Amino acid sequence: MEFQNFLLKVGKALSKDEVKALVFLCTDLLDQKPNKVETASELFSCLMKQDHLSPENPQLLTELLVTTEHHALIRDLCLAPRTTTSLISPYRKLLYSLSEEITDDDLREVKFLLNTMIPRRKLGEHITTLEVFLEMERIDLLSESNLNTLETIVKEVCPMLNAKINQFKKRRGKLFTKLLLLNVISVSFDFIFESICHSVYFESVTMPISPSTNTQDEGLGTYPMTSEKRGICLIVNNDNFSNSSQLKKREGTAVDQKCLQSVFQWLGFKVESHHDCDTNEMLSVFKELGKRDHSRFDCVVCCVLSHGVEGSVYGVDGSTVKISDLTDLFNGLNCPSLVGKPKLFFIQACQGNSEQQAVFIESDSSAYSFHWTDAIKAKQGIPNSADFLLGMATVPFHVSFRERTNGTWFIQSLCQNLVQMVPREFDLMSILTKVNADVSKKSDQYGQRKQMPQPAFSLRKKVVFPVPNVPPPSIHKALSNS
Repeated sequence: MEFQNFLLKVGKALSKDEVKALVFLCTDLLDQKPNKVETASELFSCLMKQDHLSPENPQLLTELLVTTEHHALIRDLCLAPRTTTSLISPYRKLLYSLSEEITDDDLREVKFLLNTMIPRRKLGEHITTLEVFLEMERIDLLSESNLNTLETIVKEVCPMLNAKINQFKKRRGKLFTKLLLLNVISVSFDFIFESICHSVYFESVTMPISPSTNTQDEGLGTYPMTSEKRGICLIVNNDNFSNSSQLKKREGTAVDQKCLQSVFQWLGFKVESHHDCDTNEMLSVFKELGKRDHSRFDCVVCCVLSHGVEGSVYGVDGSTVKISDLTDLFNGLNCPSLVGKPKLFFIQACQGNSEQQAVFIESDSSAYSFHWTDAIKAKQGIPNSADFLLGMATVPFHVSFRERTNGTWFIQSLCQNLVQMVPREFDLMSILTKVNADVSKKSDQYGQRKQMPQPAFSLRKKVVFPVPNVPPPSIHKALSNS
């Protein structure tokens, strides 16, 4: 109650337009359209419901007030003036900053330049700059991957503001270059949680791509792979999200499921597939698998193909389940028969809204785009037990791409490289490094949008799958460069 009273005090200190500014900055964090949130109380309730704001973690509130320059309010409320992490994307901050510099006269000119592209009723006298930006995003005139229209308008109306856009693009270009250079596997799950995207210190090691049967590496051993059946491979494939207005049908996901099924059967796994699970069904399926006796098996593999947010995946009911809630069902306490055995999770889902591009990091994809994403946004959770591997389709805060006929870049590359590299006795870390390299070279048909997968692990040995006695399955080459 005390924290709610505190937030109520903040809300009363803000004007209606100031509340709209906070809502705009939180656009990528909300699970509903920003124009549906009208008051500060509604905004704070949404953020608390999604675990972005709490008495223990008020940093987002501070970041919002700092960004909107409410320094006196920060001082009066005794909030820390600085935060160690950022939940608001640089792109969203750029648009807010531009809106603060655009005068009423400038805005009228902006609306005039847009009146052939946006319905006139959406450009009325009462429509603010931020609302114009939201409408531009809605009809795909504006996103992190498409600043062209914005730049053209700014050059005409207020050319001095172009420097801010160029600075943003330059900064994001450097970040993406860093992502490509850091084609690494993290030895700490904190790497994914904290994320390079927010410039947090992390430790990592580069894993060389070399055959792994040579286990002379400082006494590094391999997990035993001697059972008649390698283990269970669980595939949860969520395709039809018709019960959720926010989420689209995941066209192309059937290709991924088929590839995963054929590859892991070839590797000696018993594959079990489940389709269109809501959050309760997903938890139930994982819980049932975790309670089984795995003593006759070498490991377990779990694959989730769905829409996602940072640290969570969506059920077809539009609700989310934390990845950590799924992985925790296989830790030593919940699944003792898998203690000391590798537990491998592959998640084809987004971790945010931003898209990576060859020059700078991008955001929301078009509903009519050739490449579709599995995105939305929230908070990361990684297993803290030993012998886990979590292969994410993309780094935190970013989308992953899915082609309607060829499946997703990540799953297709994973399947292809398993088929090509297991017979050559490469270990799984080397295979995932090759997946990173392949997917990072992939782009959409315009050569703009990029993706970088993110493996993280607490493995203590190498994972080397025995070479199967049967020929590998034929995998459709969906990852050939556009």
